[in-house]
Amino acid sequence: MQKGIGRLVIVRHGESEWNKKNLFTGWRDVRLTAQGEIEAREAGRLIAREGFSFDIAFTSLLGRAIKTLWLILEEMDLMWLPVENHWRLNERHYGKLQGDDKIEAVKRFGAEQVNIWRRSYATPPPPVDLDSPDYPKADRRYANIPEADIPRGESLKDVLIRVLPYWEKHVIPKLAAGENVLITAHGNSLRALMKHLENISDQEIVNVNLPTGVPRAYRLNAQFKADEARFLGDASAIEKKMDAVKEQTGKA
Repeated sequence: MQKGIGRLVIVRHGESEWNKKNLFTGWRDVRLTAQGEIEAREAGRLIAREGFSFDIAFTSLLGRAIKTLWLILEEMDLMWLPVENHWRLNERHYGKLQGDDKIEAVKRFGAEQVNIWRRSYATPPPPVDLDSPDYPKADRRYANIPEADIPRGESLKDVLIRVLPYWEKHVIPKLAAGENVLITAHGNSLRALMKHLENISDQEIVNVNLPTGVPRAYRLNAQFKADEARFLGDASAIEKKMDAVKEQTGKA
């Protein structure tokens, strides 16, 4: 008897040190805070309580997403699970904004311009120079990526363009075989995937905020689009976390 399409759960990594400091992180590799580790463990317990189990997990090449996955799997007693890491699941590359304080960026460039860089669908931030430490080619993790594929600064549209081939080639076949899939990644790589799965318009995706450490569960149809999508956990607490993401450039 053929299995149905597997279930999918996505989780943005727990709070990172630079989330806490309100800095543009992008491809900078920063650690989880103690609170971020708590969020990851709570996500694992919540997913388990909801009755989910998994056959394979996918994550990025950035430590905050990898550590989040480790902690979730530990809480679920699934540390033996096969895991695939790939740069196409990395966070959006924030170009020359990487490492900048978000409030200081507003003071320097103006709230309207920073909001366009942060939240618009198709406008990337200023690109990093080829000799910048933020140009990924210098990092051994990315040494084998073709030059044409290496980002220097990305819009959400750019992120979707790089995420979709990985989704189609690596993740869909697992789901099609009836395997249940867990993806832990980043605010923008997962927002890009949400846009695709949930048919969110270019205009609507601007207002979609994905909180740290909150699982989102999917039931997919034969086209591998969402028939059902829901956050797991307390709705009011999740709403507060979403509002916190939205207000990052307006913190005192």
